[in-house]
Amino acid sequence: MREYHFYVYIMASSSGTLYAGVTNNVRERVQQHKSGTGSEFTRKYKVDQLFYYESFQYVGNAIAREKQVKGWRRSKKIALTQSMNPSWRDLSRDFGKEFQPEHRCDNRGPSASPRDDNSK
Repeated sequence: MREYHFYVYIMASSSGTLYAGVTNNVRERVQQHKSGTGSEFTRKYKVDQLFYYESFQYVGNAIAREKQVKGWRRSKKIALTQSMNPSWRDLSRDFGKEFQPEHRCDNRGPSASPRDDNSK
């Protein structure tokens, strides 16, 4: 049986525009954003650098997390990104070099409230 992984990621432009998304293939999706075919938003704002990602086993958990992150204020998204990548290095520069995202253990199922209104 094939094991699937789903990723929530944060990308940014050189001017600081942030974008959060979800995918089952982070390498391919980032390449789409870089080439301008990922989404209208990322093409318009030239969002082309990967700074954060999380891996999930279940698609429902990944979607709930994406919604949670998208609901946050910019400052909280920045803090999340800095927790994994304090130097704001474009993580996609490692693609093609034994890229192995760490897999988050999320067996607990989706949280009861994917959006914490107190966290905004």
